[in-house]
Order: sequence, then structure tokens, then C-alpha cells
Amino acid sequence: MGGIQVNLRGLAMVAWILFLVLVMSDVGIAERLLKHKRNQENEETRGVFVRVANFLWQDGKPAYKPVWPEMKFGWKIVVGSIVGFLGAALGSVGGVGGGGIFVPMLSLIIGFDPKSSTAISKCMIMGAAGSTVYYNLRLRHPTLEMPLIDYDLALLFQPMLMLGISIGVALNVMFADWMVTVLLIILFIGTSTKALFKGIDTWKKETIMKKEAAKVESEESKPADGASQDYKPLPSGPGNRTEYEVPLLQNIYWKELSSLVYVWIGFLIVQIIKEYLPTCSVMYWIVTSLQIPIAASVTIFEAICLSKGTRVIASKGKEITNWKMHQLLLYCSCGIIAGMVGGLLGLGGGFILGPLFLELGIPPQVASATSTFSMVFSSSMSVVQYYLLDRFPVPYAAYFVLVATIAAIAGQHVVRRIIAVIGRASIIIFILALTIFISAISLGGVGIAAMVKKLANKEYMGFDNLCKA
Repeated sequence: MGGIQVNLRGLAMVAWILFLVLVMSDVGIAERLLKHKRNQENEETRGVFVRVANFLWQDGKPAYKPVWPEMKFGWKIVVGSIVGFLGAALGSVGGVGGGGIFVPMLSLIIGFDPKSSTAISKCMIMGAAGSTVYYNLRLRHPTLEMPLIDYDLALLFQPMLMLGISIGVALNVMFADWMVTVLLIILFIGTSTKALFKGIDTWKKETIMKKEAAKVESEESKPADGASQDYKPLPSGPGNRTEYEVPLLQNIYWKELSSLVYVWIGFLIVQIIKEYLPTCSVMYWIVTSLQIPIAASVTIFEAICLSKGTRVIASKGKEITNWKMHQLLLYCSCGIIAGMVGGLLGLGGGFILGPLFLELGIPPQVASATSTFSMVFSSSMSVVQYYLLDRFPVPYAAYFVLVATIAAIAGQHVVRRIIAVIGRASIIIFILALTIFISAISLGGVGIAAMVKKLANKEYMGFDNLCKA
């Protein structure tokens, strides 16, 4: 009996040992399986990142292949000229340049590749902006004794706009076309919606002022008091002259203009020197960085004067401009962003500056004129940069510059006549909103279509090397 108990104890001990061995072996197997699974997951995760990196950047595999169609008369030239004419007319009135219409026209109708379309679009913006500024330089403010162009506002934004343009042109060389499509759609739909609401609000104010003016004129034969408004709306009737012309030389603020020209010449010298330096060399980046102090010197001086009150944004009328330094820095940042978007997409910075000026309480006529005035400097500098990069054929560019120049003059003349007749400057804001919205649809559509095509063809859709572009 005692022997049986000993055997049972021994069997129980052996069974317990076997159980522990099996459990430990199962745990070891489970640990190895879990470790193997984690390694597989890590490898898959690393594989995803590697694939994304390879997708976005492959050294020695540029995505840009210029496509320049032969210049010959045909339906493409005719249709492109009509679309370009309408785009330049609308863009010049709204103060946005019209690049959002030019780029899709050049790409879809004429047949240029997207980056060449961007460069030629900048040429057209330069032509349209130049003729518009020449038209506006002779005009006076609708309600104040000052030029239609606000030079202090231009001094604050134009240098930062040009700095942003230089960054945007470099990004245009590096970025694939699809990378900016989503940002572009969001940005343009947002700014067009904001401009539309501003136009509706301005239309309501003009309606109220017209009723008050008519009531006071009928009862007391006195002009309406418009001191409570952001600006005085244009009275209706062709007989009331709201924007009168003066000699060109009398209407220019030479000191402020010379500061803007100084920035432009400084940027031009930098671009010329860079052409004789090895790309991406130390000296190349040192010379490129000189654009920062050139632009910042003028903008910071203007910002300090505005914050101290020694200078004011006179176009706002009796409203006192009391901007804090952090507000001025924010506005300067908006100028840089506007330039980056302009240089990257071949658009005028007015797509951002126009709505921003309206939000600051600037009258629509002054906002449009000042925005276009700033674009003359920035767009011309972009043209120089793109020319040095050999991004567009000169004959095509010259032809479309001529089309845009004529269209801008015609657009300004027609719209100013309409405003003088109906007395509503809010028309400019509605044209601005319409132009931005059309640009969002057209550019967004072109970007999405190009992205789908490249995905279907399994083309490289990543960054280009700036140093080898």
C-alpha cells in the first residue's frame, strides 16, 4: 500500500513536471510567434515609410519634362486668346492678375506642360498688371485727396510679396504638380467665399447710403453724411465724377516709389549674380539669403512708422489706423504667403492680398489698384527668374503678354464706366470673388486630372532636386 502511494506521488510529480515543461514550451513558442509578428509589422511599417520616401524623392529621376507646342495660327490660338482676354480683363479689375484662368488655358487649350504654363502665366500677369497700373496712376481716390494707389500699404506688403515669390519659384522647381492641388482648392474656395460675403455686406451698405442720400436730398437738399461708413460709396449717375484724372507725374509719391524700386533692383541683382554661381554652393545660398535683408529693411521701417503713428494708411479715411506690432507681423506673413502661392502656381499675389485689403477696411477701388501695383514688381521679378531658368518660349510669352495688356485696359475702362453709372463699387468685390472661384474650379480640375493620369501611367510623382533642376 505504501508502495502504491509512493508510485502515485511519483507519477503526480512526473505529470506536474511534464505540465510545466509543456507550458513553458508553449510560452516560448508564443513569445517567438509574437516576436516574429512584431518584426513583420515593423518591417511592414518601415516598408511603408520607405515606399513613401521613394515615391516622393528619387535621386536622378526628375519629373519635369517641358512641353512647348509649335506656335502656329489655329483654333487653339484663337480660343486661348479669347479665354486669356477675358481672364486678364476680370483679373485686372479684381486686382488678382488672372493667373487662375491663364494656367488652365495654357495647359488644356494651348498644350503647355503645367510648369511652363505657370511661367507664361506670370508673363501675362506682368503685362496685365503693368497696363492696369498705368491706368490707375492717373486716378485719384474716390473720396479723399490722395492717389488711388495707397503707397504706404504697398510699402508694407510689396517687399514681403517679392520675398515670397522667390521662395515660390524655388518650390515650383521642386514640387510635383499634384502636391499643391488640395491646398489650392481649399485656399481659393475660402478666399472667394470670404470675398463674396464682403461684397454682399458692401452692397447692403451702399443700398442704405443711397436711400439715406436720396431722403436727405429730397428733404433738405444736402449731401448725405457718410462718416459712419468704411468709405463713401460712389453716387449714381454718369454726371457725377467719382474718380478724376490728374497728370501722371503729379500723382506719384516719388519717395515711396523709389523704395519699392530699390527692393526690385536689389532682387534683380541677386538673381543675376546667382546665374554665375554653382547651384547650391555655399556662395549661392549666401547670395540668395541677401534677399531677406533687402525686403525686410523696407517692410520693417514701414511697420515701425505705422505702429508709432508717423505714417498712416490714408486710404481708410477718418478711421485711425492703430496697428500693433504683432498685427503688422501677421500682415507681413500674409504677404509672404501670397508671394509663395503666386510663385508656386503662376498666380498673382492679389488672390490673397485683395481679400486681405478688403478685410482691413480699404475701399474696393483702392484695394484693387494697390494689389495690382504690388503685383507689377513681384510678377516682373518672377518673369526674370523663370527666364533665367529657361521655363518659357519667348515668342509665345510675348504674344500673350500683348493680349493681356490690351484686355486689362479694356476691362478697367468698361468696369469704371459701369461703376460711375450705377454707383456701386461692390461690383469690384463680386468680380474678385468670381475670378477666384473660377480659378479654384479650373486649377483644381486640372490638378486632379493630371494626378489621375500620372497614377494610371505609374509616373514618378515626387520632388525634383532643386540643385539638378
